[in-house]
Amino acid sequence: MRKRLLLSTILASIGVFLLVGGALLLIDPGAPKHEAIKTGGLAGGAIIALYALWLNDRRRKVEEARQELEGQRIEHDRSRVADERFARAVELLGHEAAQVRVGAMHALAGLAKSRVEYAQTVLDILCAYLRRPYTKTKNDPEEIELEVRLTSQRLIEDLLPRLEEENPPLYDLNLTKAHLEFMDLSYRQVGDLYMRVARFEDSNSFHHMKIHGHFYVTEAEMNGRFHMHHTEIRGKAWFSRFKSRGLAIFTDTKFLGETKFTGSEWADVKADGRTFALEADLPEAWRN
Repeated sequence: MRKRLLLSTILASIGVFLLVGGALLLIDPGAPKHEAIKTGGLAGGAIIALYALWLNDRRRKVEEARQELEGQRIEHDRSRVADERFARAVELLGHEAAQVRVGAMHALAGLAKSRVEYAQTVLDILCAYLRRPYTKTKNDPEEIELEVRLTSQRLIEDLLPRLEEENPPLYDLNLTKAHLEFMDLSYRQVGDLYMRVARFEDSNSFHHMKIHGHFYVTEAEMNGRFHMHHTEIRGKAWFSRFKSRGLAIFTDTKFLGETKFTGSEWADVKADGRTFALEADLPEAWRN
């Protein structure tokens, strides 16, 4: 087809050359013949030039289409490989060897960093691991399991956007019924943070945070220190039936939404400078 088009273009160019040159000679027989031939040649050459431009444009579009298809193929291959890595890592989270579970967690975290569409799902999985039944006792023979859980906590922290980031992607954390020990989400941003019926041991840090959504610790228990100072909670803050048996620090924390303390118990609270956008029924320990 390209040969036919080229032949047609050449014939058209010759025809234009003859037509233009002949017309000039008929209109002005006294004009120099070389001028008529020159003008006819320019007209015929313009046809060839237009064909060359069209051909180059067609080649460019074909090349762009080819590159787009190649890019789609590469992206498809990457997605397939990522899906396989994801499925394999999730499967290994149930492995009996602790080091294998730790490796699986790091693989999931690496995937979430390289492909942002996996981030929320990976965070959900890491949180789900922390929701697995776990009881810590003295001389715990499952001390290794605690290390696995601490790894999960550190990776969750690492995947969340830092406090200074502007307009970051916001991820929700569901830590309902989780056992948390030395959890540290300080200087991070989240969407919703759910820690209902959770158990906090030793020291846990949620200070200098920006919680863009809701914060729930209803019916949770805290043994140790609970650091939540200089934090901003934009949604609801629910502490209903929360039992705090250690020091809870809320210095300069901002509660911008509805806040509830119904049935909560507080052994020791430091909350100087805290502010409430809406009136809250404060427990006795918060009024000092």
